[in-house]
Amino acid sequence: MSVIVELSLPSTVFHLGDILSTEGETTVTLETMVPLGDRSVPLFRVHGSVRSSFEAAVRNHPAVSDIRAVSTHGDEALYALSWQSTDDAFLGIVKRLDGHVLEATGGAQRWQFQLRFPSHGALSSFQESCLEADLPLEIERIYNPTKPDAGPWFGLTTPQRETLSTAVENGYYSLSRRTSTEELAEEFDVSDQAVTERLRRAIETLVTNTLLLTAEDD
Repeated sequence: MSVIVELSLPSTVFHLGDILSTEGETTVTLETMVPLGDRSVPLFRVHGSVRSSFEAAVRNHPAVSDIRAVSTHGDEALYALSWQSTDDAFLGIVKRLDGHVLEATGGAQRWQFQLRFPSHGALSSFQESCLEADLPLEIERIYNPTKPDAGPWFGLTTPQRETLSTAVENGYYSLSRRTSTEELAEEFDVSDQAVTERLRRAIETLVTNTLLLTAEDD
């Protein structure tokens, strides 16, 4: 049965965090890792007002081959990053143990991750491997999303839960749709694409942490 861990670590101790180092109050939210051959192309959102200096700093990093703005909305931008990821010990350990990044947000000092592993044994191996690699993790919470004491949100992040709940309450999933992603985006002050991605990931997380796990048990 899968297990979810919430943790944080300094931005400078894993390769992607170092590449995406920010300044001031700017935050970076990792959206997804898109497989491309033997590489993974991260899609991430930047929230803040230092886009030009951020782009220049990332583009000048020796491990980066390209950074491209996919979309923009106010002071928020969605980027695609092409990079050499072979030296990222942290994400390498996650991938090797069949872990999945559910949520990742960071800034100049620290990153917060929500990871899912297929079993408690895989999570234990992950912790041991990070200790051997001298990665100073701070484990904040470990839980099985199908247990009664795991909390009511089944692995959903707060933005995912709030967006999905509001979409249902406002009739986004009604047979005659009563609201749109554009209207939801205005309510949460994010882009239309951000709302669409939150809803997609929220539904995927709910199904993975409830229906699929129940099917495995049966």
